[in-house]
Amino acid sequence: MSSITQQIANELAVGSQQVQAAIALLDDGATVPFIARYRKEITGGLDDSQLRSLAQRLTYLRDLEDRRAVILASIREQGKLTDELEQAILGTSSKTELEDLYLPYKPKRRTKGQIAIEAGIEPLANALLEQPGLNPDSEAVAYVNADAGFADVKAVLEGARFILMERFAEDAQLLKKVREYLLENAEISSKVAPDKETEGAKYRDYFEFSEAIKKIPSHRALALFRGRNEGILQLKLNPDPQQDDPKARSYGEALIAAHIQWQHQGRAADDWLQQTVQWTWRVKVLLHMETELFGQVRERAEADAIKIFANNLKDLLMAAPAGDKVTMGLDPGVRTGIKVAIVDGTGKVLDTNTLFPFQPQNQVEKSLRTLASLCRQYQVELISIGNGTYSRETDKLVGEMLKANPDIAASKVIVNEAGASVYSASELAAQEFPDMDVSLRGAVSIARRLQDPLAELVKIEPKSIGVGQYQHDVSQAQLAQSLDAVVEDCVNAVGVDINTASVALLARVAGLTRTLAQNIVAYRDQHGRFATRQQLLKVPRMGPKSFEQSAGFLRIMNGDNPLDASAVHPEAYPVVERIAASNQRQVGDLIGDTAFLRQLNARDYTDDTFGLPTVQDILRELDKPGRDPRPEFKTATFKEGVDDLKDLKPGMTLEGVVSNVAAFGAFVDIGVHQDGLVHVSALSDKFVSDPREVVKAGDIVKVKVLEVDVPRKRISLTMRLHDEVTPTAPAAKTESTKPTAAKAKQPRRSHAHASHSSASSAMGSAFAEAFAKAKK
Repeated sequence: MSSITQQIANELAVGSQQVQAAIALLDDGATVPFIARYRKEITGGLDDSQLRSLAQRLTYLRDLEDRRAVILASIREQGKLTDELEQAILGTSSKTELEDLYLPYKPKRRTKGQIAIEAGIEPLANALLEQPGLNPDSEAVAYVNADAGFADVKAVLEGARFILMERFAEDAQLLKKVREYLLENAEISSKVAPDKETEGAKYRDYFEFSEAIKKIPSHRALALFRGRNEGILQLKLNPDPQQDDPKARSYGEALIAAHIQWQHQGRAADDWLQQTVQWTWRVKVLLHMETELFGQVRERAEADAIKIFANNLKDLLMAAPAGDKVTMGLDPGVRTGIKVAIVDGTGKVLDTNTLFPFQPQNQVEKSLRTLASLCRQYQVELISIGNGTYSRETDKLVGEMLKANPDIAASKVIVNEAGASVYSASELAAQEFPDMDVSLRGAVSIARRLQDPLAELVKIEPKSIGVGQYQHDVSQAQLAQSLDAVVEDCVNAVGVDINTASVALLARVAGLTRTLAQNIVAYRDQHGRFATRQQLLKVPRMGPKSFEQSAGFLRIMNGDNPLDASAVHPEAYPVVERIAASNQRQVGDLIGDTAFLRQLNARDYTDDTFGLPTVQDILRELDKPGRDPRPEFKTATFKEGVDDLKDLKPGMTLEGVVSNVAAFGAFVDIGVHQDGLVHVSALSDKFVSDPREVVKAGDIVKVKVLEVDVPRKRISLTMRLHDEVTPTAPAAKTESTKPTAAKAKQPRRSHAHASHSSASSAMGSAFAEAFAKAKK
């Protein structure tokens, strides 16, 4: 068993046999959803989250092994590979430590130290280090060599110093000690760049700021790096925040001195060695560590931000579907009008229109008549209103229409329209609606995303859905990989109706490529509905492997085989047939017969191929075939008369929808075109470390208004409805009220999200760090 397998098993706290089996399946081309659902016996029940982590670590560790082999080969070729060095290289499990070990042997441009070595000065450097009682000036005379560029004693001693500096700075054990110290004690500090105070006003809370690198949360770290990238902030690593005297000796110097087993004893070479240690620290090690640790802080912050984005995306995709009801989609607009689209229960467009009830046309009566006429003509059951500009005015217009026409039994719902405009202008939308105006395509998307958020949102690039934090500041490749995994897991958890699904949705099914998805739709268009899953094998380029991976996630409703509408994989149909035969029943009669199914003993139907976990899954699926894991559809009711920021008053209790969850709290849409923030400290009476412990995107919550800052478009909310509201009290305590690392005065902090228009200035309240909104 490989060391990689054992290491991953230890990290995931699972059996090495489980990891080995999962790796074999992944290497054989199996997808994570397929393994998690249909290979539980083989992996010992590893779930999709564990499998994603396993696959990620597998890639990292295999890359590490490849790099290790290259480094060993390079050092061996140089003739410098000792047994001790080889063991050290083979023993490390960190890319950082591996590169530390390689540093002295890594081919690089000629350095000052190398030039001095070539000039024969290394014996002098060794002598002064090993015998500090020697006089540097006297000893250096013998090494003066004008032809080699060392024309006097000063140049020779400088060359000797560079030899030692480079040697110390490339000592892997020393670097490890320094790194461990800095990770535990150092701070990241920032100050405003000269003459950038006005231009960088949104970063003013970082004009004089510091925080321990081991504690700084992702949103603040990413704000600092963004500020530096924009030329507003200057960042540096403060290695000794406990020291008030900038001239005091750094502990980093002490670490170097201790590592080389030297201390100043007043000997002839001690002043020279002391300066060598100082230069090593300030010129070599500190700068190297600053770059490395800033990279680690950024990497950790990006990972946290990507995780937040992924969690929010999952919540949004898995939001409750309204179902196959005739739906009117309204995309609000002022000058360009309200775009209207009506779709049937399958999402097929029945009609479109544009209304102009607002200025300058002010066609209110005509708009009311048109809405009522369309609702009656198509028997509209749901009215989906995008939450953009003039959404509350549009909502009010629809409310008046419904009130004036009690015979129209439609319900109105305001939905998140994020990404609708992106979809409207996409190639996919152009293919789907080649003759439809771009503006009307958005209304179609708004209608469909109420019917089935997952089926519609998969058509939009995940990054465009806008539920992320600093999404433009993180690795776009890692973000895309993470979000694609979320979409894949959500689609396969719900399942896909092969006879109605779009190419975009089918392409997210495990085992299907976009080409295969297009071929399935083309086959469906040519031959009509699929009657059985086996027909998939007739689709061009659908091979046995693709069928194996995808078939269990594809549903055929009202087909020839009732099992095709379930999550039972075709390979397991013989198990169901055996259950039916042994109980003298038809397969179709088993489905939904809860009383009968619950009296069965799953162990009675296991064999060498299908173990207990699979049979238990089969029985659960037969009980509730094709069950949707998403919650029941519910809607929030926005308060009448509260349509704008100016309508809000501290103390109001309102209902809203959680639109985004960040590390510092949750944003809530309360129907005033600007989401409010419930800080993490105001989510519950109990301590909350992660806001998602309490809320997730799409949740309907009750909140109380604490503060309203109309000029800056800031709304402070609390979910602790018993909280008292006073005009002078801060909205909530945040970590920014605490000084960090012995700083007596700590400026307010802002996470300065430039990806939202309201991020142009920092907060002047306790919510400073949080109100600059994380989404576009």
